[in-house]
Amino acid sequence: MTSFRKRAALVLVAALSLASIAFTALPAAAQELAPEHLALARKYVDLTDKSSVYEVALLETGVQVMRQLIVQNPEVSKQLDAAITKTLDEYKAKKGELLDQFARIYALRLSMEELQQIVAFYESPAGSKLAQVNAEANQDLQKVMQVFQNNLQIEFMAKVRAELKAQGVNL
Repeated sequence: MTSFRKRAALVLVAALSLASIAFTALPAAAQELAPEHLALARKYVDLTDKSSVYEVALLETGVQVMRQLIVQNPEVSKQLDAAITKTLDEYKAKKGELLDQFARIYALRLSMEELQQIVAFYESPAGSKLAQVNAEANQDLQKVMQVFQNNLQIEFMAKVRAELKAQGVNL
């Protein structure tokens, strides 16, 4: 187990190092964005965050932590619930930090003019509706994609095996 922890720590350090290198490799001009550019990107993020990504992630994490810890000591369920609630409240105040990071990513990739056009669209009735239905549509799209991937894997394997069999190889 100690070996596993050491490997996990090394992987984490390597990932953080790569992320640090990738961020510092960006041109200085790309890292220094005008406040109005970031504000416009943030407006886009706010207009399209209809599925409340941050809140959903917090709740899912809270549930996972509850499931992991409650099995260790079921008698402390009230204290555990209170601790999770308190921790969730602390994280709720940090939503803006994550959305600011999202905005920065969009601002790095889209010009002010492009963001203005995008924001104008999402402020329109059609854009507002699209943002609203995207959350539900994305869930449905994920389900369709799961079915597709499952079927693709089965069909792909069968076709590869058939091709190999045609070549005289049996697996």
